[in-house]
Amino acid sequence: MALTKSITRLIVGLAIGFTAFFAILAGGLPLAVLCIVIVILGSKEYTQILEHKGFTPSNKIIVISSMLFALIAYFSKMELIPLAFTLSTFMAFMWVLFRGKQPYIANVATTILGFVYCGWFPLHLLLLRDIGCCEPTFSGFIKHNPSMEGAAYAVLLLLAVILTDSFCYYAGMQFGKHKLSEVISPNKTVEGSIGGTLMCVIFCLTFGILVFGLPWYHSLILGLLIAGFAQIGDLCESMIKRDAGVKDSSDIIPGHGGFLDRTDSYILTIPVVYYYLQFFVQNNFLDLIKGLF
Repeated sequence: MALTKSITRLIVGLAIGFTAFFAILAGGLPLAVLCIVIVILGSKEYTQILEHKGFTPSNKIIVISSMLFALIAYFSKMELIPLAFTLSTFMAFMWVLFRGKQPYIANVATTILGFVYCGWFPLHLLLLRDIGCCEPTFSGFIKHNPSMEGAAYAVLLLLAVILTDSFCYYAGMQFGKHKLSEVISPNKTVEGSIGGTLMCVIFCLTFGILVFGLPWYHSLILGLLIAGFAQIGDLCESMIKRDAGVKDSSDIIPGHGGFLDRTDSYILTIPVVYYYLQFFVQNNFLDLIKGLF
C-alpha cells in the first residue's frame, strides 16, 4: 500500500512538473491558462480553509480579481494595477456590505488577502516569463514570447524550489534536531532548512554562472532568496491551515494533497525573484533610485 502511494505520488508529481515545464517554455497563452487553472483551484481551497475558521471570504470576488490581474499581466499593462487593486478592494467591501453576514471585518480582510495571496502573487510568473531582450508580440489575443531568457529564469526557479523542498526534507530526516517553527510546522528543523538552502545556493551558483553568465553574487543572492522565501511560503500556508485547524488544503491531487500544498513554496518566491531580476539584474537599481530625484 505504501509503495503504491509512493508510485502514485511520483507519477502525479512528474506529470505536474512536466506540464509546468512545457507551459513555461511555451509562454504566452499556454502559461496563462496553467496559471489561471492554478489560481482558480487555489482560491477555492483558500476559501474552504478559511470557512473552517468561521470566516466566509468571497471566492467569486477572489477569482474575478485574479482574472483581472491575469489579463493585466498577460498584456503587460502594469499601469492598470493600481486601478485593478482599487476595484477589487471596492468589490470586497461591497460584497460584505450587501451580503450582511458576520464577521464583517474578517470577511473583507480575508477576501482581499485571498486575491493577493492566491491571485496577484503567483501571477507574477507571467511577468517573469516576459523578462528578456525582446518584448512579447501579439497576434490578436495570442501572445508570443520571442525571448527564452524569462523561461530559463522560470525553470531555474522551478528546479531550485524543488531542490530546496527535497533537501530540506532529507536533511531534516537525517540530521534534524532543532525545531524551526514548532508551533506552526513541528516537523521542520533548522538542520533541514540549512540543508535545503545549501543545495539551492549551489544549484543557483552553477546554473546562474554557466547558463546566464551572471556574476557570482547575483547567483548567490538568487539562491538565498529562493531558498529563504520557498521555506517562508511553506510556513505561511502551514500557518493559515494550522490556525484554521486543517491538515491539507484539499485532496484533489493524489498523493500530494491540494494545489496550495503543492504551490505554497512558489507563491512568495515568484514575485521576489521577479522583482530582484527586474530591478537589480535587468536594470541598475541605483539608477532607478536616482531617477526619482
